[in-house]
Amino acid sequence: MGPEFGTTPGNSLSPSFGVKIFRMSSPLDRQIRAFLVHLEHERRLSSHTLQAYRHDLLRLRTYLEANHLELDAREVTTFVLRGFLADELKRVSHRTLERRLASVRAFYKELRRRGEVRKSPASALRNPKARRELPDFLPVSEITAIIEAVDGEDPLSRRDRAILELLYGAGIRVGELAALSLRDIDVRERKLRVLGKGRKERIVPFGEKAQQATEAYLSARPSLARKDGHQDEEALFLGRYGTRLTPRQVQNILRKRGALGAMRADLHPHALRHSYATHLLDAGADLRSIQAMLGHSSLSTTQKYTHITVDRLREAYSRAHPLEKRKRKYASES
Repeated sequence: MGPEFGTTPGNSLSPSFGVKIFRMSSPLDRQIRAFLVHLEHERRLSSHTLQAYRHDLLRLRTYLEANHLELDAREVTTFVLRGFLADELKRVSHRTLERRLASVRAFYKELRRRGEVRKSPASALRNPKARRELPDFLPVSEITAIIEAVDGEDPLSRRDRAILELLYGAGIRVGELAALSLRDIDVRERKLRVLGKGRKERIVPFGEKAQQATEAYLSARPSLARKDGHQDEEALFLGRYGTRLTPRQVQNILRKRGALGAMRADLHPHALRHSYATHLLDAGADLRSIQAMLGHSSLSTTQKYTHITVDRLREAYSRAHPLEKRKRKYASES
């Protein structure tokens, strides 16, 4: 019998919240369960990150079970892990495969700490080589079109415009935006207190446009409630009936507004975040400042935006430089 899952309104994975994650049917189930509890209570990772770890390790469990291998982390070898990763590569991207391997490494690191294994079978594995994927971004004109198209004065339109302005104006993640409470925003000082990955807190500034949109939304926020007037008193962004918006609901709002404003039904929150970083870099902001505002733990993560800017500069050079123009002229005449 395989693992059994459950969820609670708070999405907690901890058994202290009444969640039965695994039916104790194998040593591996017990080992994964203990690892997840460690991540939640000692590492204090977000529910989204916990779900990712759980999914990755359950993919390993599924592979072991499908190949009639022992469901015990102590019996897994490097050869078995190579087979698992090769099998996963048939159905997932290199980026997802890297995450699978990172989850397995973290799992075995904790097993070593607890003395359950002497050596990690994942230590001999190298990260899969992948083509560098540059983040998607939108030109300023397209973002402006999307935001300006939200021009209604009803509460939901005001809310949606404030969401767009903050996602682009502060560069925060969709999960961070959905988690914002009223106490986390200082509209007058134009700054947000954001709880990012790893529960790391940072202060992020935002601009005058986002300030105006947020003020307009807050004046209409009291009308977003149930018929009996009840609403979430803490959440910054509310749904029609006064409950906190979920990240999925924010994504749906963006798809709707993207389709209406710029025929971009595929608009994803990260496109606004990537555009925020790219446009800041174009305007002369330094990488360290952008790193701090995005909440990146490593500067190398932020440096991917320099590749976009360099590529755009190269294109502009090819279009504008006299020598490049002459090359194109001679090429067309020959």
